[in-house]
Amino acid sequence: MNITYTSLAGVVVIEPRVFSDERGFFLETFRESDYQILLSSGMSFVQDNHSHSTKGVLRGLHLQTRKPQGKLVRTVHGEIFDVAVDVDPHSNFFGAWFGIHLSAKNHKQLYIPPGYAHGFQVLSEVADVEYKCTDYYDPGGESGLLWNDPEVSIQWPLSDALLTDKDQQLPSLATIAAAHDKQ
Repeated sequence: MNITYTSLAGVVVIEPRVFSDERGFFLETFRESDYQILLSSGMSFVQDNHSHSTKGVLRGLHLQTRKPQGKLVRTVHGEIFDVAVDVDPHSNFFGAWFGIHLSAKNHKQLYIPPGYAHGFQVLSEVADVEYKCTDYYDPGGESGLLWNDPEVSIQWPLSDALLTDKDQQLPSLATIAAAHDKQ
């Protein structure tokens, strides 16, 4: 597999080895010994999630505050634009984002370490996204970042985004910083 480091600390693009022939293809989507280099000491993947969405759906930008989750994201059908945002007010990259097209055709994966906001927008008619998490989902620790915060200025590929009411109410980067300062 090939690992490419991005401009955000710990956020990496993974390109697994794909073996193709006239019958189709084969690839390993996860081998613990290969992926351990991405994880902090003592961390492992404990939960797998699967999302099915239609074109234009934007899920995010989500994060867990009480039990931060690292995520290994891949698209098994269709194509998405996947985004990670640094939401740590103490980071030199606070508010910076990285985005990448993940598709069933390119087989790329994105690893996002705990503490980042994460979201994606579906570009194909439908998309199935699977991701591994380093901690269990905690409903009481749900938080996120507003998908269209002008301070972050993510360049989403589709101008029309379909979001839940809850995702449209997520806090801005300034609100996240102010809440962190009060702690």
